[in-house]
Amino acid sequence: MSTVVETVTELVTPILEAGNFELVDIEFVKEGKNWYLRVFVDKENGINIEECALISDKLSEKLDECDPDPIEQAYYLEVSSPGAERPLKKESDYERALNKYIHVSLYQQLAGSKVFEGTMVELSKSHLKLEYMDKTRRKEIEIPRDKIAKARLAIKF
Repeated sequence: MSTVVETVTELVTPILEAGNFELVDIEFVKEGKNWYLRVFVDKENGINIEECALISDKLSEKLDECDPDPIEQAYYLEVSSPGAERPLKKESDYERALNKYIHVSLYQQLAGSKVFEGTMVELSKSHLKLEYMDKTRRKEIEIPRDKIAKARLAIKF
């Protein structure tokens, strides 16, 4: 599966660069009996459905031209925006999320929890600092970056 993601990354990158789009993530997953190739893209002021359709058409053409076919099984191709709860994968994602509300899942517990939501108030190569609410009290926690399993923007309710 990683070779599928790598191949699709190579194919889609020139398409995205030509249109000033950013590749956010690619996943190739099986859900039920169906396989899905999902390509998440964005740009400075957001991406619209017509742009997603254009990228999908161009990527589909590139995939069809490949010989041998990099994806042996039948699959659905989905090109979309990462949405409001965009994942934080690259360093630039974390930098843009500074002073924003995020959700962080950890590999192991820290201060009695594996999940935190709050405002990222500090970022370094080794850690991030999150300001969060614990019941009615405002707290801060320093989270080592190598302990983060997943991070994403979050919507504060």
